Amino acid sequence: MGPHPAVAAIRLAVRRVLHDVLVAHSAASSSSPTPSASSSPSSPSSPSSPFSPSELSGPSELSGLSGLSGPSSPAASPPARSAGSASALRRSAPRADAPLVLAACSGGADSMALASALAFEAPRLGLRAGGVTVDHGLQQGSDARAAEVADRMRSLGLAPVEAVAVSVGRGGGPEAAARDARYAALDAAAERHGAAAVLLGHTRDDQAETVLLGLARGSGTRSLSGMAWVSGTGGRYRRPFLQLDRHTVREACLAQSLPVWEDPHNADPAYTRSRVRHEALPILEKALGKGVVEALARTAQLSRDDADALDAWAARAEAEVMTTAPAAAGGAQAVHLDTGGLRGLPAAVRRRVLRRAAIAAGAPAGSLFARHIEEVDRLITGWRGQRALNLPGRVEVRREGGRLVIRQG
Repeated sequence: MGPHPAVAAIRLAVRRVLHDVLVAHSAASSSSPTPSASSSPSSPSSPSSPFSPSELSGPSELSGLSGLSGPSSPAASPPARSAGSASALRRSAPRADAPLVLAACSGGADSMALASALAFEAPRLGLRAGGVTVDHGLQQGSDARAAEVADRMRSLGLAPVEAVAVSVGRGGGPEAAARDARYAALDAAAERHGAAAVLLGHTRDDQAETVLLGLARGSGTRSLSGMAWVSGTGGRYRRPFLQLDRHTVREACLAQSLPVWEDPHNADPAYTRSRVRHEALPILEKALGKGVVEALARTAQLSRDDADALDAWAARAEAEVMTTAPAAAGGAQAVHLDTGGLRGLPAAVRRRVLRRAAIAAGAPAGSLFARHIEEVDRLITGWRGQRALNLPGRVEVRREGGRLVIRQG
């Protein structure tokens, strides 16, 4: 008899991501001039994998998954894997030089389910599995809580495991400051341990909340695209559960008798995301019916596809309208753009070009908002002799004849 359907669902989701990590590691190893120490003649398809990609999905894991895998739209799904023999999963412990994958674990249901699935799947794919928990220091006894979470991960068989304490600043609000501190700690841990990837436990419900927050802020398509399956430097961060709902993930914890910790901040109405989770989304579902979460998550994927296409178009257009390459003049970078070429672009593409140029000149991406780009855009579409504009990062934008000049200083 196979595992509980919810347990099978989280394991399958993690297995798919681990396979992608193996493929990326194999590609990097094969492109190296020196053969990888983990290469083996018996496994030509993947130097670091003990078996071929077709063996990654055992039938015992796939039973009872109907309705658990989220939206059926192909655009919303990660690449599918072909089924194979379950006996291929029974492998010895990974070698010491095998790629390492870390689970970011807060002790909550989502991340504990993630840690358990990683601990189960990684050895079967020849990967090492570890964990990191971040102590934000925002609650009394948070250090003891982080130590307890680390012990739970060790009990699952994860190694190395690390509890990292951070200092949370105030920039951008408490939620943004905590997020920045957390990702900085995870980046540092990944570098310290040489991890190939860090897994995050965000679910489809988290994705829906992110999209709703973007809508409320009047953000653009990129913001509405929510969280990516893969993000970070070199694709470091992976989110296996974006297609699974929160209920499924929590049910997996119950089925495995995994102890979980509920962060009181998640229910604190002082935090915007908490209000969205406990007030806004339930009201929407009451007014519009069930399926709001799934629809918002589907919107994220569709928006991401559109944003990726527009970004690619903007990158090509930028090369065509740039009259000079970014240059240094008195220590200040400058970008020169042809206003005639910009005027002929669709607004969505033109504003992306302007944003890219402003960032290239030194404007910090996190402080550059839609209203800034709209004002710059008026120098193209509504030129009446306006004065120069000042953007974050001491970046100045002015129109000089048929050129738009963006420089810092």
